[in-house]
Amino acid sequence: MPTILESINSALHTALENDPRVYVLGEDILDPYGGAFKVTRGLSTRFPERVLTTPISEAAILGICNGMALRGLRPVAEVMFGDFVTLMADQLINHAAKFRWMYNDQVRVPLVLRLPMGGRRGYGPTHSQSLEKHLLGAPGLKAVAPNTLGNPSDLLLAAIADDDPVLFVEHKLLYTRHLLEDKDLIDWEVTKTGDPYPTFTLRTNYQSPITIATYGYNFELAREAARELMYEYEIFSEIVLFSQLSPFELDPLFGSLRRTGRLLTLEEGTQTLGWGAEVAARSAEQLPGAVRIRRLGALDLPIANAKSLEDDILPSTEKILQTALALLES
Repeated sequence: MPTILESINSALHTALENDPRVYVLGEDILDPYGGAFKVTRGLSTRFPERVLTTPISEAAILGICNGMALRGLRPVAEVMFGDFVTLMADQLINHAAKFRWMYNDQVRVPLVLRLPMGGRRGYGPTHSQSLEKHLLGAPGLKAVAPNTLGNPSDLLLAAIADDDPVLFVEHKLLYTRHLLEDKDLIDWEVTKTGDPYPTFTLRTNYQSPITIATYGYNFELAREAARELMYEYEIFSEIVLFSQLSPFELDPLFGSLRRTGRLLTLEEGTQTLGWGAEVAARSAEQLPGAVRIRRLGALDLPIANAKSLEDDILPSTEKILQTALALLES
């Protein structure tokens, strides 16, 4: 099976080959370098006129993409590190997300912003964050995140075909992970709902007293913790894995919670006012008095360079296990 990096790279090749409106922009994305994480490797050699290296100005990159999209093109922008999305916030929130509404649906802004996010590589406070939560409440923006269960290639091609701006949140540790095969999922029955940005529900054949809701790389941790709960404690979990982070489409989660009655949300962004807080609030509103909830995210601290401190700050399989057991005892 291909890696996440190979799948995303393949999607970019396919999009450029099949649609002359697609352009790829970013810093240091030309061959032979191919971007900080090598996702754009090979693109500029095949499509030299439509793979464009840019100055070090994230606001300018998005401003150019906005203009290109308004003129009928479909730009795909790469941010070297997702932390720098803060420099693009005005172009995203006040421009890309708003033009469709400001001009009475006479224009669309079909752009994709690829955001390598996440820690665990020792890059420190300004290169290790998961900042997507700060953009999930912006009307007009969509946010999706690939994982090893779905096909990232299909997800990215759907984002490029979308007529609205899409944030494509790629956790750095996923790049070298392979897509899951059936043999990796023998403990689960998997249900897929909602195209083009699907939600996956993983269930066992046994009654489950807890649902873990998550996305992206955190699914890897959730799966490890769920296996340990299963094999060491004989506790069976359901996992609801989201590809679409915003707008919130939570019906599959509500269906799971009606079966389990307990929700653990898992994200790598800081826990306060995060994705999990909104998921928890909506679940409590949808199922008043019927669900018990815990949230798990990063501590509300800058992410340290030192591995020992970084590990303390970010979620882990052990923290998931401890939080799940505490929830089950409540």
